[in-house]
Amino acid sequence: MKVSANSDIRVVELFAGVGGFRVGLERCSERFKTIWANQWEPGQAGQWAYKCYSKNFGEDSHCVNADIATVIDQVPPHDLLVGGFPCQDYSVASTGAKGIEGKKGVLWWSIYKIIQKNHPNYVLLENVDRLLKSPASQRGRDFGIILKCLQEEGYGVEWRVINAADYGWVQRRRRTFIFAFKNTTPQYKHLISYFADGENKDRTWLTNEGFFAKAFPVYSELADPKKITKVDFTEYSDTVDVTKRFKAAFYNSGVLYNESILSMEAVPQSKEPMTLREIVVDGDVDKSYFIEDEDLEKWKYMKGAKTIERTSKTGYSYTFSEGPIAFPDPLDRPGRTMLTSEGTKNRSSHAIIDPKTGKLRILLPEECERMNGFPTGWTDTGMPKRQRYFIMGNALVVPLITQMGKQLLDIL
Repeated sequence: MKVSANSDIRVVELFAGVGGFRVGLERCSERFKTIWANQWEPGQAGQWAYKCYSKNFGEDSHCVNADIATVIDQVPPHDLLVGGFPCQDYSVASTGAKGIEGKKGVLWWSIYKIIQKNHPNYVLLENVDRLLKSPASQRGRDFGIILKCLQEEGYGVEWRVINAADYGWVQRRRRTFIFAFKNTTPQYKHLISYFADGENKDRTWLTNEGFFAKAFPVYSELADPKKITKVDFTEYSDTVDVTKRFKAAFYNSGVLYNESILSMEAVPQSKEPMTLREIVVDGDVDKSYFIEDEDLEKWKYMKGAKTIERTSKTGYSYTFSEGPIAFPDPLDRPGRTMLTSEGTKNRSSHAIIDPKTGKLRILLPEECERMNGFPTGWTDTGMPKRQRYFIMGNALVVPLITQMGKQLLDIL
């Protein structure tokens, strides 16, 4: 379906969580209409993210609470497919990560089946930055598989690893965003004609002309001129062949056009980021959020540098070491990346000086929502406090999606 200048853009949101893509797109324009969504957390009786999504979006949530593999046939025709597909198997925080073959990584194939079934004009996906390097034994294979799948279905593809703090937001959160566009769209035709019009146009597409370059500007100079990868996909017959033989160094930006891949390390034209001070509550805070005096030494140890001699289960001796984390977290800087363990007595949890009392405390759930750009109280829907932290640790930074939505409207 051709999308006219003022028509609705039908959106399907996969692995919806609490609706980060939907919130971001709807902030951008009323033209984005989510007509179907899916959220399912295996093994969780409460299904808290789904309930949060349904409560916030009401009767028009159109959200199905079922394993995506069982409801692919229900996905209606749409113009834009979005989703932050589960990343545990790619994440550095996951011990023994197995990449696209892992329990969560296989969910890519559900996305692929939906693309094969509906062929939406545009696809916008999010994952951790480690996706580009997975697995360690065959670097770049998993992302190569995803690119080959999209290329075989007639899509051009761009990607960019974006640190939200580089573009003004309050969290140093790095994520890989993938934007795919069908060969029937004006964007694809523009891409092909641009490359056909002279030498080195592929590089300037990534620095000046492409989807991400316009939404999130970078400098024309590279971080390292040696960090450029070019791959000829005609050397690989299909995804099975990619699985067996593909290996490449993918950098923080790249494009797939026809059957060629270009990837390079781009330098963001950074904006001054928001600081934690701008989003923390400057008022009365319940005492349960404050760090008790008897726990202070434990927090100092967790946050401090350490070198520990350890022995593996197989009897192998090794040295475990980790550097220090700022304690407390400075209020005049953006926050670190939130993890699902946020809010617990954990090395990764933020600890700040409360502006009113001057005492140490953890972040409030509402402050975590603000760090991701959600409305304050978005997850205050009856779920346990622990789940509010967990869900925000899984969520994306909403303002980035709003910016991408604006760029999508421009190319439409």
